[in-house]
Amino acid sequence: MHPAIAAGLIDHSDFFENPMGRLARSAGPILGVIYDPDPAATGSWVRDQHPEIRGTDEQDRSYHALDPETYYWAHATFFEGMIKTQDLFARPLTRGEKEQLYAESITWYARYGVSMRPVPEDFAAFERYWQRMFEEVLEPTRPAGEWVRRVRGIPAPPSWPELLWKPVGPVVGIAGPWLTKVTLPESAREMFGCELTDRDRGALRMLQKSVRATWPLIPERFRMQPRARAGF
Repeated sequence: MHPAIAAGLIDHSDFFENPMGRLARSAGPILGVIYDPDPAATGSWVRDQHPEIRGTDEQDRSYHALDPETYYWAHATFFEGMIKTQDLFARPLTRGEKEQLYAESITWYARYGVSMRPVPEDFAAFERYWQRMFEEVLEPTRPAGEWVRRVRGIPAPPSWPELLWKPVGPVVGIAGPWLTKVTLPESAREMFGCELTDRDRGALRMLQKSVRATWPLIPERFRMQPRARAGF
């Protein structure tokens, strides 16, 4: 929903043609900035994929992926997503745990080697920053809108055989946007005109109960992305 990030995806990414592959390519290196043996080197590598991502968006606003405010917003969503996931599907974090996690997220972000100027000083400041972004910066962009509505014809992720993906893809195309819609902040849903029905709320409650009951039963090694597992 950040206009500069949306423009970068439209102009410089295969996000629309291969969204699952795009996510798969990004997740490992980003987690590597936390878990790799030389996380600063991984952070520099991730940063160095971005210098050429620049241009002008559909409203003639210039953008650059390494603009500090733009680059930090992407990181902020990774951090806030951890808190939201815990709130929805596990034991919500205490205030002290959120403050500690935020302090650790600053260490994580510093490893990219970009300007620390936009980084809020503590979790309370981050909460104010998060709200301000919804009030002043974020928009119902086209890339974000793709994921609050049903998506058809999603290509198979890397390494998935087409025959295996064929029955799975349509389910992902329905379930993915639905999960995005029901877990978005209320202010974001308002921007997209997405209202939750009683059916949506009931289905989310069932999903929450299911995840909370089954996730602890999964062997720990299968709960982690490979890069994180290797780090542990």
